[in-house]
Amino acid sequence: MIISGKALKYGDNIDTDVIIPARYLTSTDPAELAQHCLEGLDPTFCEKASSAGILVAGKNFGCGSSREHAPLAIKASGVKAVIAASFARIFYRNAVNIGLPILESEEAAEKIKEGDQLEIDLDKGEIKNLTSGETFKVSPFPPFLQEIIERGGLMNLVKEKVNSR
Repeated sequence: MIISGKALKYGDNIDTDVIIPARYLTSTDPAELAQHCLEGLDPTFCEKASSAGILVAGKNFGCGSSREHAPLAIKASGVKAVIAASFARIFYRNAVNIGLPILESEEAAEKIKEGDQLEIDLDKGEIKNLTSGETFKVSPFPPFLQEIIERGGLMNLVKEKVNSR
């Protein structure tokens, strides 16, 4: 699976309350959550996310509470993938469960700049910065995780398997 888009760059320790503030947790509507994604950090995030596509962040992305709303808001905003130096483990799993590809690479997170054109190959475990010509290796997603992402999330995969019986 190949994902391409422009980088939106942010820093370290972006917690789930910054990603989607608690006052919006009364909704489970992805479109509504997307309107408020990262609004306290970057009021123009929604406009940029729909045209850029790949969020790049520093260390400890998604720390804080285990709210599933956070990766859902990111995905619904138009972000196709997240690259970070490191992720909070619960955020990592929640992102995979909703079908949002996330890749961990300290080197890529450090060297990629805002607006760089990126291409991610999930099968090979490669992040190519088409702007700078650099390639960063990451662990490729195992087939079962790729299947979850390709189906748009764990629940979609489970429904598909149940309905095929």
